[in-house]
Amino acid sequence: MNQVHIGVIVGSIRRDSFNRKLAEALIKLAPTDFSFSHIQIDNLPLYNQDDDANPSDAVRRLKDSLSAVDGFLFVTPEYNRSMPGVLKNAIDHGSRPYGQSAWQGKPAGVLGTSPGAIGTAMAQQHLRNVLAYLDVPTMGQPEAFVQFTEGLIDEFGEVGPASREFLQNWMNRYVAWVKKFAAQ
Repeated sequence: MNQVHIGVIVGSIRRDSFNRKLAEALIKLAPTDFSFSHIQIDNLPLYNQDDDANPSDAVRRLKDSLSAVDGFLFVTPEYNRSMPGVLKNAIDHGSRPYGQSAWQGKPAGVLGTSPGAIGTAMAQQHLRNVLAYLDVPTMGQPEAFVQFTEGLIDEFGEVGPASREFLQNWMNRYVAWVKKFAAQ
């Protein structure tokens, strides 16, 4: 199989984001036939349907980035029991105008981390609902509601020993999920 290119969408734009750290550590668990690039979402204007006919340069770059990848890896925090607004805004831009979605048909994995005990369970569920509507086949199992604790990510930016087996299993299943769609 050729190189599989995955777009990484981190739902947090915070400089010291736990979810960005988790995304970087997860990438290190992937096989060498997978490559990853972060998709920028922090520079998008608020979605406004009036702009569909003449999107900003940032929106055009987003849609080009989404179109250029084979699948998506969403790593998101949870804000107020849902996904962050910056992530929803990027999803809306990438899916519009109606009938021109850059998300459609590409496989995705969803996970996230938070200091809270339930990780990002609600944000992930809301994100999965939106992705289902957009025809983005999203891996269902295993789910990963990761509590961000000391040692989750070590000083080298790698998954710590207490979570390595679980997250390696998650990555292995994600890789198989993406390859299943790439073979079609």
